[in-house]
Amino acid sequence: MIYVPLSDGVVVSLQVADGELFWKSEIGGGISASPVADTRGVYVASESSQPPNSPYPQATGALRALSRQSGVTMWMRTLPSPFRGALISNQSILFGGTSDGRLYAIKKESGEILWVKYNSSPFNSSPVLSGNSLYVGDGVGNLLAVEQTTGQTLWRYRTHRALDNPVVVIEGSVFAGSRDGSVYAVNESTGRLRWRVRTGAAVQSIVAAGKCLLATSLDNFVYCLSPQRGVRLWKYRLAGRALARPLVLNDSALVTPLVGDEGVILSLQDGKKVNSIYVGEDNNTGASPLLSGNLILLTTRKGLLAFSSQAITATAQD
Repeated sequence: MIYVPLSDGVVVSLQVADGELFWKSEIGGGISASPVADTRGVYVASESSQPPNSPYPQATGALRALSRQSGVTMWMRTLPSPFRGALISNQSILFGGTSDGRLYAIKKESGEILWVKYNSSPFNSSPVLSGNSLYVGDGVGNLLAVEQTTGQTLWRYRTHRALDNPVVVIEGSVFAGSRDGSVYAVNESTGRLRWRVRTGAAVQSIVAAGKCLLATSLDNFVYCLSPQRGVRLWKYRLAGRALARPLVLNDSALVTPLVGDEGVILSLQDGKKVNSIYVGEDNNTGASPLLSGNLILLTTRKGLLAFSSQAITATAQD
């Protein structure tokens, strides 16, 4: 199944095979963070507006667990402020950061809060799990390493601007892209800086891709950096800004710029364009492409599109 959050506070469940609607759930308010799903349910964060002229502050955030089979709410928990960025989970716990600077760990089964951590700055990114640690960046550039079960801070590293995109954890390093235009490599155990490399503008996303650490930047370039030293191996100029994370496909990567009518497939070897996916005139968005089995899923301005990944990669290799 595919679970798609819509801007009007509706979540729809579609069948992967043919895109047919399975169920639709109207949760009220707006979707405030990317949801996450597992075999138990679909976990959705939402927000409501503060009543005008209200003399008392009211809770504006909510988290729901929806049934995978019907979309019916199994439990709901209200929060002072809404989740931002994206939710993430391990086998039993949901994690997410809110606009008032709180980092939550919530039990999937019941919605009970396991722990909450208070931060001086808001969160607007997706936490990342690796081993027993959780890594997340905040609105002023702090990269935090937190123990998943207790919420204890293991270390903190400060960049120069906000960290809005998920970090990448590979080969003993945590890689973070900052609005200051730099990609940082920090030691996973100690939080000490290993290297820092500047791009041409604010970094929008980073993703591990074989020998490359791919970084997209607001200067319209995709950069391939060496994870070991940060050396730039190649770069490719796009037709517009790429707000979405690239999707790695074997020896290539799909990058979808915000403007235009196609997604570009680049060779990871040398950064050359080897194929493209036509999505329609002015139909690209900032949503990241996803891979489900043999299907590439692209969220566009006019709907959800599915393409065969086998056909695309075969053509690219030819």
